[in-house]
Amino acid sequence: MNAVSQNKQTLLVTLLTLVAMGLLAVTFYMPIWWVSLTAPNYPEESFPDGVRIHFHLNGVFNGCQKVESTEIREDIALDCVHEMDTINHYVGMYPIAAGGPVERSLGQFLMAFLGVMLVGFVLTNPKLRMSVMALGFAGIAVWMYLTLYGGDGFNLQNKGYVEALVTAMDQEASGESGENSEIVIGGIVGALRKSLADSGVEVELPTEKENREAASRTSEKAHLIEQIRTNYERDREAGRVNEPWDGSSYQVMSWHYGKSLGRYFNNPVEIAPMVKTLRLAVHVAFWGLLGAMLLLLFGARKNSGILYWLLVLVPLALPLFFVIDYSAWLWWYGHTLNDMGAFSVKPFMPTVVGQGKVAQFSTHSYPYTGFGVMMLASLVLAIAALVRRKQFSGET
Repeated sequence: MNAVSQNKQTLLVTLLTLVAMGLLAVTFYMPIWWVSLTAPNYPEESFPDGVRIHFHLNGVFNGCQKVESTEIREDIALDCVHEMDTINHYVGMYPIAAGGPVERSLGQFLMAFLGVMLVGFVLTNPKLRMSVMALGFAGIAVWMYLTLYGGDGFNLQNKGYVEALVTAMDQEASGESGENSEIVIGGIVGALRKSLADSGVEVELPTEKENREAASRTSEKAHLIEQIRTNYERDREAGRVNEPWDGSSYQVMSWHYGKSLGRYFNNPVEIAPMVKTLRLAVHVAFWGLLGAMLLLLFGARKNSGILYWLLVLVPLALPLFFVIDYSAWLWWYGHTLNDMGAFSVKPFMPTVVGQGKVAQFSTHSYPYTGFGVMMLASLVLAIAALVRRKQFSGET
């Protein structure tokens, strides 16, 4: 094969892979799958989509929208994550936040990991490939270590993941001041301010202006993390946790997982071993990902072999991995039922795709837009892999 043809194929593979990388990056912020429950006591006019939740790569989020009609008008949408948790707990199912804790916490690192793999796949020079991949993997390793185990490492988590944890707590931490707190001013100043306000003139005191400006400088993610820390400190004061706050993701994950498991079924004898398993799983996932990096670096020495082709095959198979992981956790939910549930049911497998029936509820489970984008990325990568295979085989 001549050099011109080689260059054209290299350019085509590069363009296709860059497109796929962009699509995969977008999926991190999109709902991948949706699930809803419908029943006679959830009428369509109030719940047009039933009790609906959306699965993302970094968490589970509310899928219910505000209802606005001539009969019904909602100021805020019902939190259907909590609603579904409430429904499920009657049959002994653990809260949604109990599923996939390691996958959700490592989601941002896994996506970056796939990105480095695809960059390595694009490069045809083995030495350059190894250098670039080593640099990328080293950056991910440091980032991951600081996030999981470093002090205040939770600040390095993405906002969506933090938001999902706060939502799962089903409570808002409150301080001595906030947007709903009232400032009482007396005397002449107070009377003057009231008079101006009654006349339609807005008055802002210097202290209020400072508080408003300070609040605007504080990011929403920082506010969410402060919510988590406040709740953690409350549990520590109540004796439910012993370790002082260090702000690492490992600490927050362990505490939040135990808190989620005990939200409806406060049975420490059952929960403690599950939290211990989670902590072990975090360590295994951390070192396993580092081991995978070293293995791929070893395979990057040449433009052939299964380890080289894993650079594109693993990202290409992401939709399959998602479905497998999703199905496994559904099985766990249906086969890990707590005896403290109001009703006793036999272990069951929830519906993965399609419609099912559990008691009076109809279940609906289908892929969403993010999964479609993920499938499109896989198709693009499959084409890139075929072009690269033809290029390396020397076919014309």
